[in-house]
Amino acid sequence: MKLLMVEDNEKLRPALKAGLEATGRAQVIYDCAAGEEALEFCLQQLPQVILMDVQLAGEMNGIDTAVAIRREFPRMPVVFYSIQDDDAYYRAFRRSGILSHYAYVRKSNYLLPQMILPLLQDALNGRSFIDPDIESRVQEVRHKDEHAPMELLEPNEREVARMLAQGMSNEQIAARMGFRDKRTISRINGQIYTAWGLNTTTTEEKVARTRAVIIAHTGRLIIWTDEGIPQILDMQGNWVNWSYEH
Repeated sequence: MKLLMVEDNEKLRPALKAGLEATGRAQVIYDCAAGEEALEFCLQQLPQVILMDVQLAGEMNGIDTAVAIRREFPRMPVVFYSIQDDDAYYRAFRRSGILSHYAYVRKSNYLLPQMILPLLQDALNGRSFIDPDIESRVQEVRHKDEHAPMELLEPNEREVARMLAQGMSNEQIAARMGFRDKRTISRINGQIYTAWGLNTTTTEEKVARTRAVIIAHTGRLIIWTDEGIPQILDMQGNWVNWSYEH
């Protein structure tokens, strides 16, 4: 298999490359430390599969890089790995919708080729694998977020969300926060909608704003179906219909 390897550890990368190629089953046609470089390579020469660290040297992390590459080349097989155990990564994976292949190393910075090769082959064959520990952490973070939506926001976004919930206009919020341009509040509103998944279910700003107010008031992350039915996660992790009386 022709492999692109993206790893920012300058000591690990050549060792891992040598180990994979020594098996006779993988050819590392390119390796680099930054997601931007990986994307540029893919635009010039397409690998069969990508082995991607999550934390990289450039501006983009591995998740951002995979999203950018798959935008150009849909369903490009990617196997992720990381020693990181950060809630932010699990949120990013969940939002990206590409958490399909993930090898996770918690205590070692060295990945054994015999551990990675089956995952690469599965990815190449279109099969999915999610490490059970990773799936558990994703669900744990998701459950945490469902019950603390404000934690998904930056400090200034939280302040704006609270003022939205008080029924204040963009002009009033801008004045309260000391912004001269009310468009700044519009941009912050958009960031709130993105963090709470509201811009994926509606294209109308007024609807997204109303739903953001409801989430801020209830303190629960709510999704709305295409039919406009609000739903929340129950204790079993299932989405169930929600009403204000609850």
